[in-house]
Amino acid sequence: MNFEHRGRNETSNGGRLDNGDPHIREVALRTRTLAMGKSARIAIKTKRRILFIDAADVIAVEAKGNCVLLLRTSSSHLLRESISTMEEKLNLHGFVRIHRSVLVNEALVEEIHPLSTGEYVLRVRGGREFTVTRTYRKNLQLLAQLWIGMDGFAPE
Repeated sequence: MNFEHRGRNETSNGGRLDNGDPHIREVALRTRTLAMGKSARIAIKTKRRILFIDAADVIAVEAKGNCVLLLRTSSSHLLRESISTMEEKLNLHGFVRIHRSVLVNEALVEEIHPLSTGEYVLRVRGGREFTVTRTYRKNLQLLAQLWIGMDGFAPE
């Protein structure tokens, strides 16, 4: 049986990958999308042109009022979009929400360390640090499922 003919969440032996858990299903779909090499392109309108950037080049997305700031290593761009809409569009491309106003590119995360408050500090490529609030620390578990050697990671 070819993979294309199987259900979305089935293995070659007919077992389900997600065991009915929507979070695991999301990770499986995200992993499959990343493996297929589909990178989102983000169109940024400027005065006389439209600039296209690859989502893979974006380190983080921060809410700024009714806009978002796309942070890259060499530049940043303001886009008139909500953080929730950006989350919906970018979660299949490796972005995860860690704060009510921040999404990070999981491929660019370099370090995580816990704080005594139950929150975490997440450092991304380039040295920038973001706080993972208690509300979104469950998303660290989703990240950990994609990293080799993080089987036992469980945010408190």
